[in-house]
Amino acid sequence: MSESTTRTDTAGRPGPATETDVVVVGAGPTGLLLAGDLAAAGVRVTVVERRPEGISNLSRAFAVHARTLEQLDARGLADQVLATGARLDTLRLLDTLVLDLGHLPSRYPYLLVTPQYEVERALLERARAAGVTFRHDAEVTALAQDDDGVTLTLTTPGGPATLRAAYAVGCDGHRSAVRELAGLPFPGQAVIRSMVLADVRLSEPPQSVLTVSTRGDVFCFLAPFGDGYHRVIGWHWGQDVPEDTPLDLPEVRELMRLAFGTDHGLLDARWTSRFHSDERQAPHYRVGRVLIAGDAAHVHSPAGGQGMNTGLQDAANLSWKLAAVVRGDVTGSAADALLDTYESERHPIGRLVLRGSGALVRAASSRGVAGRVFSLFAGQVVDRLAPMKRRATSIISGVGLRYGRPRGAHPLTGRRAGDLPLVAGPAGTRLYEALREGRPVLVLPEGADDAAAPAGIADPVVAAALAAGPATVRRADGGTTTLLVRPDGYIAWAR
Repeated sequence: MSESTTRTDTAGRPGPATETDVVVVGAGPTGLLLAGDLAAAGVRVTVVERRPEGISNLSRAFAVHARTLEQLDARGLADQVLATGARLDTLRLLDTLVLDLGHLPSRYPYLLVTPQYEVERALLERARAAGVTFRHDAEVTALAQDDDGVTLTLTTPGGPATLRAAYAVGCDGHRSAVRELAGLPFPGQAVIRSMVLADVRLSEPPQSVLTVSTRGDVFCFLAPFGDGYHRVIGWHWGQDVPEDTPLDLPEVRELMRLAFGTDHGLLDARWTSRFHSDERQAPHYRVGRVLIAGDAAHVHSPAGGQGMNTGLQDAANLSWKLAAVVRGDVTGSAADALLDTYESERHPIGRLVLRGSGALVRAASSRGVAGRVFSLFAGQVVDRLAPMKRRATSIISGVGLRYGRPRGAHPLTGRRAGDLPLVAGPAGTRLYEALREGRPVLVLPEGADDAAAPAGIADPVVAAALAAGPATVRRADGGTTTLLVRPDGYIAWAR
């Protein structure tokens, strides 16, 4: 679609020419995955980012969970990201709770420890190759939407500018301008008011890849960048300091000594900062033609390392649905119903992550004898009850997260699809290779009739998946169930 063509809106009415189909505000991991998916699906995308061009190395996220690695695999990026980090097959959340990731039913039964900017680098390269347009040094200052699209007003080095699109998605973090301009509240509270961040060089680094400790009123996390520096994240309960208070090396050293019993030979720091951690969630993820994702929609404590992962999975859920609407695969009320499923599916997941990470922080920070006894007991109970431990592992890794299913639907509907082996063909030899085309995939038993696809189903997700023209493959595991797998790797329909 050229810049000057007239497009048709979701109700089938002709609308005015737009500068782009979708504006994504924010070039963090969530925005980059969303933009790359949309562009790969043939949608014109412009990313607006207030930072100058270049990847920031001041990232806070380090954990890439199994489900996120599966999403990267479905985009051909998993191997590239895996090469940048270290793998952990266990994850300690409390002093008495250690989760075994090695038994996850995934191609990636571990946690990858790698800086967020490595994930951003892979997603940025993909987005550029797919044709995404980037506008850096641009800040959104106003937003207006009508029946045909959204108009954004930008502040740029060259002066004010406007950008017109059919849809806008705010992936611009917890201080999201898009969320505020769309009139969405962000209720919640501060959980940790003074968190310490520092990138430090150590003469005696720990042997473990990921070092976590809670002692008394101090929590500290230590992870390597791979270039000789480590990221320190920690806090001292009760010592609330404004974010703009300078952070010096002695304070970082003392925090490490209190948490680990040693500062690991801390030599110097190339960067130090403070920030506070909130628990907040927008009540809605969509207002008309404006949507929000990632930290713009939900923020929570860093416990469990799920922040970046949840945002990336927001983007994977939204991208194929928004592409189907913009391309005209679905129109009118069906288009609205499809976009509404983004909120109905992802909002409960955001709430679950927020509550789970908050519970971990509260357990780790329990004060006094009674609080410590409760934390110890809670960790031991979960650790000793195998079903609870498996459930916790599947939720934190993301492989156990599922979406609701319509009444009467097959029990597999809404569940994550495993990486099924396939009869060798153009789509590859496993399901997540077949998903790399960005299309739904109809998985048939090896000897099934090609006419086994669903028909006459009113569910908007199934209708959109069918309208997109699913690729057809045959499973090679002997299974007899037919599956319609969405582009985000979840099962839309089964029989």
